[in-house]
Amino acid sequence: MRTLNLGILAHVDAGKTSLTERLLFNAGVIDKLGSVDTGNTQTDNLELERQRGMTIRAALVSFKIGDRTVNLIDTPGHPDFIAEVERVLGLLDAAVVVVSAVEGVQAQTRVLVRALRRLGVPFIFFVNKVDRLGARYPEVLAALAAQLPVRPIAMSSVIDAGSKLARVAALHPECEPLFSPLCEALGENDEALLDDYVLAPDRLTADRLRDCLADQMASGLVHPVFAGAAMTGAGMPALTSAIATLLPDRQLDPDGPIAGKIFKIERGWGGEKLCYLSLASGTVRLRQYLDLPKGPERITAIQIFEAGRRHAAESLRAGQIACVSGLTGARIGDAVGGDPVSGRVHFAPPTLETRVLARRHSDKAALWLALNQMAEQDPLINLRRNENAEEVFVSLYGEVQKEVVQSTLLTDFGLEAGFEESTVILVERPVGTGAGLQILFKEPNPFLATIGLRVESRPPGTGNSFALEVDVGQMPVAFYRAVEETVFETLKQGISGWQVIDCHVAMTAARHSSPASTAADFRQLTPWVLATALSAAGTVLCEPVDRFHLETPAESLSGVLTLLAKSAATTTDSVIADGVARLEGTMASQMVQSIQQQLPGLTSGAGTMETAFDHYAPMAGQPRVRRRSGPDPFNPVEYLLRLRGSG
Repeated sequence: MRTLNLGILAHVDAGKTSLTERLLFNAGVIDKLGSVDTGNTQTDNLELERQRGMTIRAALVSFKIGDRTVNLIDTPGHPDFIAEVERVLGLLDAAVVVVSAVEGVQAQTRVLVRALRRLGVPFIFFVNKVDRLGARYPEVLAALAAQLPVRPIAMSSVIDAGSKLARVAALHPECEPLFSPLCEALGENDEALLDDYVLAPDRLTADRLRDCLADQMASGLVHPVFAGAAMTGAGMPALTSAIATLLPDRQLDPDGPIAGKIFKIERGWGGEKLCYLSLASGTVRLRQYLDLPKGPERITAIQIFEAGRRHAAESLRAGQIACVSGLTGARIGDAVGGDPVSGRVHFAPPTLETRVLARRHSDKAALWLALNQMAEQDPLINLRRNENAEEVFVSLYGEVQKEVVQSTLLTDFGLEAGFEESTVILVERPVGTGAGLQILFKEPNPFLATIGLRVESRPPGTGNSFALEVDVGQMPVAFYRAVEETVFETLKQGISGWQVIDCHVAMTAARHSSPASTAADFRQLTPWVLATALSAAGTVLCEPVDRFHLETPAESLSGVLTLLAKSAATTTDSVIADGVARLEGTMASQMVQSIQQQLPGLTSGAGTMETAFDHYAPMAGQPRVRRRSGPDPFNPVEYLLRLRGSG
C-alpha cells in the first residue's frame, strides 16, 4: 500500500485550512467547500477553532489521489501552538509549506523550514492567495531564496497577480521558461545532467527531469514552488499532481512487527481517553494488547481515518492512522512496539509561565483535575503546583494560548479561572563539574542503596543526558531505571528552583542489599545525591533570548533604534530599501511585549516585528529564586524529614 503522511504547515493566516478544504474537495471527499470565516471546515472541529477562525489542534483527514493514500495533517499556524506541530513532524513523509503571496516569508515560516531541514523531511512550497490585493509572487520567490536555507524552483507562473483575474499556469520541465533554471538547479548536484544540458539538451526528456527533480527534492537539495489560490482553485491541479507523483511515499509492511507512535490524545464524550496512533509497521486488531512504556494495555475500539471520514474498524494496518480507545495509561509521544520515530523535541520549550486561579474556592480540586486532563493533550504546558497545593502554574508559548486555555476550562469543564500576568521562565545551566555520593549502611544515609553521581555541563542546546559508569550486572535493571527516571525528574528544579538544562549526569557508584533494597530506596536517594553534585558544580541562571525581524518606514528608523538600544537588543543585520528599513537581531524575551506595544506609536502603525525563540543566555545580577514544589533535596535535613513525614 502506497501511503504518504503529508503535513500542511504555515504561518497563521497563510491559508493552510483553506488549502486542506480545496484538496479534499478536488479529491471528491467533500461536495462543498467549507470556510474558515464561517467556521464550517472539515479539520477545525473544536468550537473554539470555529469561533476564532484558527487551527488550535492538529487535525487529520485521509483520502486517495490515484493509487496513493494521503494522510493529510492540518497543523496550527500560530506560534503559541507550536507544540501541536512538534508532535506531528516526526510522522511526516513530506510537507507542503504554505506562504502567503501578500505577507511573504514570516516568523513561523522560518521556524518550520528550519525544523523540516533539521529532520530531513522533504517539502515543497505553495504560494497562496495570488488573487489577493498586494500579492507579490516574484518578490516572494526571491524572499524564499534570500531568507530561508532552501533552493526554490518556480513551477508556476502567475498572470495578473494581485487581482481577482489572477491566473496560474503550470510550467513544464522540458519547456522554457522552466527548462533552463531547472537544469541549472539540478545540474548543481548532478554532473551528468549538467553535461547533457550544455552538450546534448535533447537527452533531457520531461520524464528524466521529473525523476531527477523528485530525487533531489527527497534529498532536500531543491524545493519546488507552486502558486495558486486555495479559495478559487487556481493552480491546484499542478499542486495535486506534485503530491501524487513528486513527493516520496513509503512502502509499509502490514505483516511486520508492530511499531507506531501516539501523537495526540483527546477525551471522548464520556471522558474516556482517545489516542491517535500512527502505525508504521504491522497490524493491530481490536481487543489486542499493545506494549506501551507503562505496560501492556488492550484496545477496546478502533476508529480508522479513511476516505475523508472516521469509521469503526476491526483492525489497523501499517500506513494507517486511527483513533483508538482503551489505552488509559498512554501519553503523547509513547512508542507502541518499536520506536519508529525519534522522540527528540524539535522546537523550543515554552518560555512563559502564569499562575491559574479558580474563581470559586470550591473549584480548586476540579481545576487541578481539569488542567491535568489538558496536560495529557498538551504535555508542554508543564503543569506544576507548589508544595501546599494552593498555587497552580502552567507554561505557555504566548498570550493567545492563555486565552485558549481559559476558554477551554470554561467551555469543556464549566470552570471559571483567572490568570496572573505571565512571567518569563528561566533555566539553570551547570558551570562546572560536581559529584555526590551516599553509601549503603553509612550515616547519614537512611536508604538501603549506594548511589554516586557526577554532573557536568553539555554544549548549549544539546539537552540533558544520563549514562552508567558502573557494572550494570551488579544490580537489578529496575534499580538503574529508577535512578535514571528520577534524575530527569529532579533536574526540573535546580539550585534556584528552575529547570536544569544541558546537563550530563553519570552514575559512578551503585550497590544494593539483597533482598531488602527496593526501587523506592533508589528513587528517594537519587534527588539528594544529585542535589549534592549540582551544588558542587554550581549553576548559572539563564534567560530566553528571541531573534527578531523588524520592518519600519525609513523615516521612523531613528526612534526604533533608540527603543531597541534602551531594551538592550542587539542588531545583527540591517537593510534599507524602497523606503523600508529591515532589522534583524536578538533581544531578551521579556522585552518583546514592551517593544511590540511601543512600536505602532513610533512608526505611525506601519512597523511590524516578528520574533522566535533563539537561545538561552546567562543573566546578570542576583539569581531569581523560584518557589519549589515538593521536598527540597538541596536541604538534606528538611528533605529527610519530609520523606519520613510522608511515609
